[in-house]
Amino acid sequence: MNLEDLFSLKGRTALVTGGSRGIGRMIVEGFLAAGIDRVYITARKAEELQATADELGDKVVGIQGDISSMEGIEALVADISGRESKLDILVNNAGAAWGNDYLDFPEAGWDKVMDLNVKTPFFLTQKLHGLLTAAASQDRPAKVINITSIDGQRVNPWETYSYQASKAALIHLTRRIAARLVKDHIYVTSLAPGAFPSNMNKVARDHAEASAQGIPNKRVGDKFDMGGTAVYLASRAGDYTVGETLTVDGGIVNAHLPSHFAEPV
Repeated sequence: MNLEDLFSLKGRTALVTGGSRGIGRMIVEGFLAAGIDRVYITARKAEELQATADELGDKVVGIQGDISSMEGIEALVADISGRESKLDILVNNAGAAWGNDYLDFPEAGWDKVMDLNVKTPFFLTQKLHGLLTAAASQDRPAKVINITSIDGQRVNPWETYSYQASKAALIHLTRRIAARLVKDHIYVTSLAPGAFPSNMNKVARDHAEASAQGIPNKRVGDKFDMGGTAVYLASRAGDYTVGETLTVDGGIVNAHLPSHFAEPV
């Protein structure tokens, strides 16, 4: 046994939705470090997509589109199917958030978030089933990694009702889809990030030092934390992990003591 046996992604192809920036880009960089053959990334903004592909090299291919609708999902599946005969790894990372006072929270803020964060991962995975099964075998299963959040595991202080509900739903949906797809040698897991710098988490991005004070290990996450965990799930090392949600948060969910907690004397 060696590190390449455990973590190499050589010979594999992946699709990372929302892969042009933030957590998606961190995962792409991790896959590249593990030697993956090709990574497709999606985004709505063509210029941002192209800039990321140019920066990361020839193994990264951008596909512009909006996968918040069924039409967008089907267009992406058609595009990938025209380029590849199989798909080894799908990362459902694209997501949205919305914050509003409870009494003013709009229907648009509910529908937009639930559609992209819950409906899209389900139907994109469903419609890519043929390509995933073409890559899958007992010895080398295909992988689906849903990007959830610690906000699906605990209540946060912000009034992001649909976001928190959507991530809790996706954590449970991960388990349900995993129970169905394991027999097809497609292993479904989820990765629940804490504070990582991104356009969605501007506090961690713009005020990392202040944000770190509420994290048990006293720092925000970086591309090594996110990329490394994603590589574990996608590679041989993660082949016995099915339906699980891995929490990557510096201890917020599982190692955080309430502020009133008193040390024993």
